[in-house]
Amino acid sequence: MEQRMEKQRVVVAMSGGVDSSVTAALLQEQGYEVVGVTMRLSEEARDADLDGRSCCSLSSVDDARRVADILGIPHYVMDFTEPFQRLVIDYFTQEYARGRTPNPCIACNRYIKFEGLLEKTRALGAQYIATGHYARITHTEDGIYHLRKGIDAAKDQSYVLYHLTQEMMDHVLFPLGDYRKDEIRRMAEDYGLPVAHKAESQELCFVPRDDYKSYLRTHAPQTMQTGAITDRTGHVLGTHEGIAFYTIGQRRGLGIAAEHPLYVTALDASENRVIVGASDEVFARALTASDLSWTLSRPPHKPRRVRAKIRYGKREADAWMEPQGDGTVAVHFSEPQRAVTPGQSIVFYEGDAVLGGGSIDHVIP
Repeated sequence: MEQRMEKQRVVVAMSGGVDSSVTAALLQEQGYEVVGVTMRLSEEARDADLDGRSCCSLSSVDDARRVADILGIPHYVMDFTEPFQRLVIDYFTQEYARGRTPNPCIACNRYIKFEGLLEKTRALGAQYIATGHYARITHTEDGIYHLRKGIDAAKDQSYVLYHLTQEMMDHVLFPLGDYRKDEIRRMAEDYGLPVAHKAESQELCFVPRDDYKSYLRTHAPQTMQTGAITDRTGHVLGTHEGIAFYTIGQRRGLGIAAEHPLYVTALDASENRVIVGASDEVFARALTASDLSWTLSRPPHKPRRVRAKIRYGKREADAWMEPQGDGTVAVHFSEPQRAVTPGQSIVFYEGDAVLGGGSIDHVIP
């Protein structure tokens, strides 16, 4: 990691896990004045995981406080419940109601962990915030920042960070981007941190037991209305239990007897329909995306060749990206992509650098 000015104050977002704990220890070792902050996000987030793996459970807050005590740094709990409800939880339920598949972790990173925390760090007199993400930020001699993949390909989290702007990256540190996960656990042991072998946190911190279907039954019952399962022509093949229970590319759990395997190819919220088809109908050659954010100093205005990633954990694919002039882009893939899903994020890369990304709107076969 490239060090910046020493003795600068940095706020570390501490979840009580091994990654954020080692982040705090590394920055302290590098000469920064470290302040630990744990974000209180919601009552569901606090109570979601009784074994303490949720990033905001009571035991995780205690773990963060214990690590802060060991390092001798101040630790605060900051209340983000209102923006988290409005910008993450409400978005989560609304997207399912629209027949889209949301990515609440990206919304949380964008609006809470970075925009929200950056704003509050000013009250603590800090110049930087730091998180335990596996990603890197580099900059050129003329001061242009580049968001890059972490060197641990299995843990790289650059996909969820495409919203970082040039101004934001001037105040963000990612100490773990140059390390592998096993190295981080060894460092935690060397620092004497009690979370060295703590299990990974769950994906949806505000959903008890990670059971999003039960959560939606309670918080978004409109997504649970039964309706028709049809083919592309509208022929009714069966009945679904609620569009939120289905995702593009799904085969199991359809409850349809057919001569050949059927897969979910689209969700039609306006007619409360789940549309199914053969396996080749799950593939798409193009898409459109909106709600774009760019890490570049200037948003692209001309078509360009990119590598595009359509979901977390999936490899990038060669694509041609065309800005449309209305705040959207059209993306054409060199090879058809399976299960392109509206609501998920598409992120654009050039080499190991993130150019930006947006939300998938329309899928083009």
